[in-house]
Amino acid sequence: MESVDVTMVGREREQTALADFVAADGGRALVLRGDAGVGKSALLDHVAALAAERGHRVLRAAGAEAESELPFAGLHQFLYPLLPSIDRLDDRHRRVFDAVFGRSEGPPPSVMTLGIAVLDLFALAASRAPLLLVLDDGQWFDTSSIEVCGFVGRRLTGSSVGLVVGLRTEVPSGFDTAALPELPVDGLSERASAQLLDTRTPGLDPRTRRLILTEAQGNPLALLELPPHLLRGGRTPGGHGAVPAHTGVPLPQRLQHVYGARIAALSGTVRAELLRGALDGVGAGAAAGHTRGTRYRMRDVDAAAACGLLDIDPLSGDVAFRHPLVRSAVVQQATPNERRAAHAALAHVHREDVERRAVHLAASAIDPDEQVAAALETAADSATVRGGSLAAVSWLTRAAELSESHGERSRRLGSAAFVAGLAGLLDRAQQLVRSEAVPGTDESPASVVASAYGALYEDGDVRFSRQQVVAAIEGIRDGGTHPSDEVLTRLVNLLLAVSQYASEAVSWERTHALLGSLGDRVPAQSRIYEDAWGDVVLRGTGVRERVERALADLRGREPWEITRLCVAAYHVDALGPYRPHLQRIVDREVETGAVASGMTMLHLIMLDQMAAGEWDDAERTGRRSLELTTSHHHALFAHHTRAYLGLLAALRGRTDRARELQAAVEAWARPRGVGFLTQLADAIGTTAALAEGDYEAAYLHAIGITPPGTFTPYAHQAPRTLLDLVEAALHTGRTEQARRHALAARRAGLPDVSPRLALLTYGALAMTATDLTEADAMYHRAEAHPAGAAFPFELARIRLAHGVRLRHTRGPGAARPVLTLAADAFARLGTPPWAERARAELRAAGAPAPAATAHRVPLTWQERRIAELAASGLTNKEIGARTHLSPRTVSSHLYRVFPKLGITSRAALRDALGRLPEERTP
Repeated sequence: MESVDVTMVGREREQTALADFVAADGGRALVLRGDAGVGKSALLDHVAALAAERGHRVLRAAGAEAESELPFAGLHQFLYPLLPSIDRLDDRHRRVFDAVFGRSEGPPPSVMTLGIAVLDLFALAASRAPLLLVLDDGQWFDTSSIEVCGFVGRRLTGSSVGLVVGLRTEVPSGFDTAALPELPVDGLSERASAQLLDTRTPGLDPRTRRLILTEAQGNPLALLELPPHLLRGGRTPGGHGAVPAHTGVPLPQRLQHVYGARIAALSGTVRAELLRGALDGVGAGAAAGHTRGTRYRMRDVDAAAACGLLDIDPLSGDVAFRHPLVRSAVVQQATPNERRAAHAALAHVHREDVERRAVHLAASAIDPDEQVAAALETAADSATVRGGSLAAVSWLTRAAELSESHGERSRRLGSAAFVAGLAGLLDRAQQLVRSEAVPGTDESPASVVASAYGALYEDGDVRFSRQQVVAAIEGIRDGGTHPSDEVLTRLVNLLLAVSQYASEAVSWERTHALLGSLGDRVPAQSRIYEDAWGDVVLRGTGVRERVERALADLRGREPWEITRLCVAAYHVDALGPYRPHLQRIVDREVETGAVASGMTMLHLIMLDQMAAGEWDDAERTGRRSLELTTSHHHALFAHHTRAYLGLLAALRGRTDRARELQAAVEAWARPRGVGFLTQLADAIGTTAALAEGDYEAAYLHAIGITPPGTFTPYAHQAPRTLLDLVEAALHTGRTEQARRHALAARRAGLPDVSPRLALLTYGALAMTATDLTEADAMYHRAEAHPAGAAFPFELARIRLAHGVRLRHTRGPGAARPVLTLAADAFARLGTPPWAERARAELRAAGAPAPAATAHRVPLTWQERRIAELAASGLTNKEIGARTHLSPRTVSSHLYRVFPKLGITSRAALRDALGRLPEERTP
């Protein structure tokens, strides 16, 4: 921050822009960006004064290096004066602020949730008078606060709130990508520089005057500080003690040299006070007096104020550094022992603040100290729960360095590597693993967690990672190693994740046997994962209730715990109620927390959006996930995302895109043995073929997942594709296989596992029933099921099949209401092939349901050729002879053509083809 004494010389352009900004009475954000000392703080003081004159309420905050790692420390400065207003908010928003201020044990909010709450709070505070937020040294704000400020700044339009941020050009920060309007603050012109210098230091000899103008390079702070430094004690240009001539050394460093000379002249007692204030982030400039008073209060520092290092408020007595460069010079000039002593004193000052105390304790320690290491570990746990995994990695690493025993050092390094991996810092995780390794010895269990995690998520190596983790668990079981229960739990959960991705029966059976041999050492939550992630057909009964009990209280849970439980909830189709919680925390995790957990959260959100029929939202979530996973080089998660995007494309009838993604997933996953993804690839193929009406291809894809009449063990897509296999089998004349599969679902107890599986089972039984009474009963049971509304695509398919049966058995009148519901649902979902199919059936039932040609899927070249041959009167066998296709394949193509053209019979082909646009030849 720049001195408040700088006269506003040569700043006409900036003053005009700021006057316009204030005249708008809020609704805007503005960033002032410039070098240190260039006058940003003077301009911020100016805009604050203008706003105050206009009747605005002004809140000020200032970033400090000492707090740049403490989550939400910066935001607290803005919010602290508004605490009384928080009680006037609704309960939901009050709970958000209670979590941020540590007044409750509720889950930490996401950037979006907190940002919306902050916007509402600012709007409430601005209800009587416009509110101006002034942030200086924003580059030192912590990452969490920057994300919220950026979110708020982009959404001020139409409000009575304004935000002005001062940033140093040379220091990168999260504000660089916040997309806020900027006003560059450059150095003064030569004329303005000379005017300022001559006004403040008249009578300089020409040589000194020229040197100062040359060295200052238009920087107002340099123009104020260099003259007294040169003249004090008879210094002359080029003489002993003169300011270093400009030789490429950055101006801030040269100014620190100026301040350093003044600091060195002070007594040791005063320097110690200054050092404690500097290390605790005491403010600088006019904003300092407006910050929350939890920092160290310097005493008996009049001598420092007298030599221009400090400013003292004559009314309140508050002390502030004149400029951040003074703060930096104080720290740099102190010896290591002096800095450690200052940090020890500050740890005592902040003894009630877990995170701040731990940071100062760590900086005060030089030798291993178990008490300090434990304090840092506690602080890391606190930061993790609040979405600060990046800070947690640093604190755990330092805790390992200060551990008194090799075992504790190894455990804490393993924890740091574990959190680093989940935070998307795979390279950092590997570095921590390597630093812990002892040449000639086997990997420790903690290091296995990190290395196997990298092998799985970065490379998709399920075989190597499984081998590593199994060996580590067996070593613990057999007494070879004695890690903490926490490390064993991480190994167990990682083994379950590897087994889930492998999706292979033998692998899972060995996993069950190994975990069984551990007995009670496997936590109850891990047992939930074991049953839900493995095979819900074999082990899913009762899992839904166990998941709901575990998710009943999410307070204090780490993000990866929440993620794993929600994955379990997805497998038993109980995810819906927890999606809002995931959406609240996912932004926080992908920005400053456990980004890998955030990636899985995005997958879960997308899956629930797909299930609920929110397909546009699901598409956006999938694209965001793909960008995130690819940018962090998580190849497994990237292909996992592609698989879900492919499945969504198939549902929507975008079959070319679906098959493109299917091929990419298949090519990557199959050689690696990632069965979870190869099954998804088969599911994409099945869904795309069904959308096209190619039931033969759909059947072949479906039996690649599981044969009819059974459910392949540990194939997670086997129960999920129940309806697909049944429908494809019925349309290809395989009625016996379809019925056998439906009955197998009932025997396996799928309706007791999840509501979606109940819906699918009743639908499959209805479609395959030969007895009309049974069919009616099963259709009614499916369509009246309470879960039907939560799974609109599956319900619409069942209604379409029901309508077709009713048209054939009870006449068009009975079919029309059911078919109308199906057609409307498919239209709302945005799946043209299924919507066209339902409309065609409606027309066949005598209802006026015109085809939505604007959304009709075009015919492929092969489909058009076959359709034209059929329209000319040829039989399927004759068409097959001409096209070198089997009659069954010709039939499958025609099944796809009819709904695309909006017809139900060959007789309507000629007219439908006549309405198509002419083909363009290359």
